[in-house]
Amino acid sequence: MTEVKQYPFIEGKNLTLCAPNKDNLNLYASWDNHPDARKYARNVFPTTAGDLKKYLERGQERAPREIGFEIWHKADSKPIGFIGFNFINWADRMGNIGLSIGDPAYWKKDLGLEATYLILEYAFNELNLFKITADMYEMNAPSWKICEKLGMKRELIYMKQAFVKGEYVDAYQYCLFKEDWESLRQKYEFK
Repeated sequence: MTEVKQYPFIEGKNLTLCAPNKDNLNLYASWDNHPDARKYARNVFPTTAGDLKKYLERGQERAPREIGFEIWHKADSKPIGFIGFNFINWADRMGNIGLSIGDPAYWKKDLGLEATYLILEYAFNELNLFKITADMYEMNAPSWKICEKLGMKRELIYMKQAFVKGEYVDAYQYCLFKEDWESLRQKYEFK
């Protein structure tokens, strides 16, 4: 078995956020194509390792509009998901985040909460962003519960935003401002 390499960028209690590893593109594609993950992310087309390679290469711009991290589980020494900014507006200091715990064995263990906490810390304290948003569909209760636990407010409801299993469902947008994060962040001990 080949040794899995990860290069820590942001350290948490149980997780490390690392630069994506191109050796794991097939693993990332399997997460994107997992039926349960697809219904929440609305991945309606298959994802290939080649698609993900192109996505990662776009993020290597000088002032990227996207920044992605592999979520590394420290105790089990393996990648379990992906988190990052799928859009950053540097002029207005705003970013939109996305999260996927790709490995079902790690669902419902508050690891998404920790990963989101770490990305918020990075957003506000290192990137100096002012506002963070997150979008999800109404049936993705695990994601909107993470947002609410971390103090994000439901800012928008997009009515009938996606067609799922024969019916239209709403989408939510959550937001959090830097000044609000300062008072909320002490509730958690993920560092």
